[in-house]
Amino acid sequence: MANVIVDIRPLMERHRTGVSVYTENTLRSVLERDQKNKYFLFYNSFKSPADLPKFNRSDVFYCGFRYPNKILNLTMRFLGWPKVDKMVGKKFHIKADVFWMPNWQFIALSKNIKKILTVHDLSPLLYPDFFSLKRRLWHKLINTPKLCRTFDRLIAVSENTKNDLIKTLGLSEEKVTVVYPGTNSQLETHNLKLETIKTKYNLPDKFILYLGTLEPRKNIIGIITAFEKLINCRLPVAGCQLILAGPRGWLYEDIYRAAKQSPVADKIRFINYVAEDDKPTFYAAAELFIFPSFYEGFGFPPLEAMAAGTPVVASLGSSVGEILGDAALLVDPYNTNEIAGAMEQILTDEGLKNKLIERGRELVKRYSWGKCGEEILKNLQ
Repeated sequence: MANVIVDIRPLMERHRTGVSVYTENTLRSVLERDQKNKYFLFYNSFKSPADLPKFNRSDVFYCGFRYPNKILNLTMRFLGWPKVDKMVGKKFHIKADVFWMPNWQFIALSKNIKKILTVHDLSPLLYPDFFSLKRRLWHKLINTPKLCRTFDRLIAVSENTKNDLIKTLGLSEEKVTVVYPGTNSQLETHNLKLETIKTKYNLPDKFILYLGTLEPRKNIIGIITAFEKLINCRLPVAGCQLILAGPRGWLYEDIYRAAKQSPVADKIRFINYVAEDDKPTFYAAAELFIFPSFYEGFGFPPLEAMAAGTPVVASLGSSVGEILGDAALLVDPYNTNEIAGAMEQILTDEGLKNKLIERGRELVKRYSWGKCGEEILKNLQ
């Protein structure tokens, strides 16, 4: 039996994003498969924590501290103290054996504990211009290269991320294991709920959907430009609208400005937040899902759209092409003519649309949280 500490600080986010979705679902899957070890869920919040997921088991212990985050982060970064495994060990009178961090954070650990880190992507190192000055400073203080070298094993969420780790940080191939995240392949929607969602969000009958954070890395201005070309040059799809849904990220003002100044501004709408329970039906209501991101470590939204039976246009580059294969129309994210052309193909070719829907439904079955949890557990042992 081992005492495993899991860093659940990603679950402190108010709204679930890719990393928090990954953390919760992978942890649930690991716990379902492990009846032997004890798990200590570490988090820190000076204020009362947000709603954490419930794991009602006798071998799972919540281990919360209430230090000011900035002070805790700085002391761990510059003093190497306090050691998180020692904090947890003292609180529960145990010796911690394994520490798993589902996403990089400030951390200080003892030398003799086994350390596992999940790396989602290296975008802060490869594309620093996609981040605000504050966020770049945060990543610089984290010191990703040193952090990755400190851990005994790295879990990469895609082959693309593994290759980036080896090429950019000079890590050995043996140190990095690829474990694909899961997605829910059983997302069911019904016509009655479809009408409810359309009414709730005031959705048009025919629309193209982007759902994710509004930030430069997601190439949303490119989506707007491609949509303009689609509407202006392709008469058969003139009645279609563009829905840009998701929380506002860095430089979202530029995206809003581009939409407002667009010659087809009246056909572009923003929806700030879509409730988790509404997402499957929201995806299903769209004619197609558009995701021409410049860089992704994995990318959950295209798979979620496919699970809901919606065809996808996505980037050829980074991990997206690796994950989606021939189940999506893959495009050069820098070529707005190509993006517009792919959208037109789906909107005007019913045979192609149905083929992509069928391939998408099959593809998502490959990415299960059960398999993900099983592989993570192997690395924790």
